[in-house]
Amino acid sequence: MANELRTPLTQSKGSSFLKACFNGTNAFLGAGLVTLPYALSRGGWLSLVLLFLISIITFYTAILLKKCMDSDPSITSYLDIAERAFGKTARIIVLIILSTELYLVAVGLIILESDSLYKLFPKFRIKLGSLLICGRQSFVLVTALIILPTMLITEMSILSYVSATGVFCCLIIVGSIVCVGAFGGVGFHASGDLLNVGGLPTAVSLYIFCFAGHAITPSIYISMRDKNQFSKVVFFSFLLVTITCMVTAVTGYLMYGDGVELQITLNLPTTEVSARVAIYTILLIPIAKYALMVTPVANAIEGGLPEDYKNWRSVKLLIRMALLVSSTVVAYVFPYYETLMAIVGSLFTVSVSFILPCMCYLKLSACYRSGNYKLLGSVGIIAFGTLVGVLGTYSSIVELVQEY
Repeated sequence: MANELRTPLTQSKGSSFLKACFNGTNAFLGAGLVTLPYALSRGGWLSLVLLFLISIITFYTAILLKKCMDSDPSITSYLDIAERAFGKTARIIVLIILSTELYLVAVGLIILESDSLYKLFPKFRIKLGSLLICGRQSFVLVTALIILPTMLITEMSILSYVSATGVFCCLIIVGSIVCVGAFGGVGFHASGDLLNVGGLPTAVSLYIFCFAGHAITPSIYISMRDKNQFSKVVFFSFLLVTITCMVTAVTGYLMYGDGVELQITLNLPTTEVSARVAIYTILLIPIAKYALMVTPVANAIEGGLPEDYKNWRSVKLLIRMALLVSSTVVAYVFPYYETLMAIVGSLFTVSVSFILPCMCYLKLSACYRSGNYKLLGSVGIIAFGTLVGVLGTYSSIVELVQEY
């Protein structure tokens, strides 16, 4: 299973600095962007400090993953890091965590797309014989058909261009939201709460989800032509993601205050040109990100197949089609986007982006024996991640039960 979750982002020549930046930024930016104003409304203005702190921590843990890979040239994936640190059992556990996280993110992308389409065309329906499918569910099926062509691409070097599209789409969305507030008659007059302690777990979980890209980070590092530039790639990606998240959260909260919807695009007036631009543009994000998220999961499945079938293109396509169909079914029966993202953030992203990088680094570097600042920093991150993970998961499950 050597190829599990090892995503070859480029061809043998390796990716350039710019391509790596596009893949890195697209891995983090996108799916959780539209929930940030809602997250800020749940936590209050002071919760922005936690958003900035989460950005710094996840940047640091991405660098830790690089250091883990540098400790042994044979390490080429996140799973290799886990196995080298804690054995084969750890590899299997991390495989399950990574695959589940990426799969649920893919489900969230379908929900996001269908909600946006329903906002634009609320009267749309699908009629198949005597079967009538209306509302959001009809757009779940439409979304699957829209995403389908990207699932035919098995070379991630080609998807780097799709990643660039995803990054530009996110920037257009932010610009459009700002324009709605400035020129669309909405304004930036809402005050909001300074701090809402009860809503902090949900807010932090959604903040964390915006930095859920560590599963792909080792693949980006391996793919680079000049690996010495990896730290610069990560810095650029995190800087752009952090600024974009801050602007989106603050702008959306100032526009709608505590009345902001779970996805801010659901607040935007469809009569405004800039609002329609934002809503239409967000439709491109699932197209740009879905294949990037699902391909590592497909690679993990392919890694468990007999050698005779691993390189069959028909098998690769069949696996990807099965993932698309199954995630469409989940999105059809589970419409709660913000709850799903909060669970992913508090349970899976905390594990992949906070706890595991620190634990693996401590084991592989043996710095736990010296008791220096690296040990204290890693232990602090593990403790913080565990705390917000437990509180966020509990809060998300409680909200889900109340919604049902």
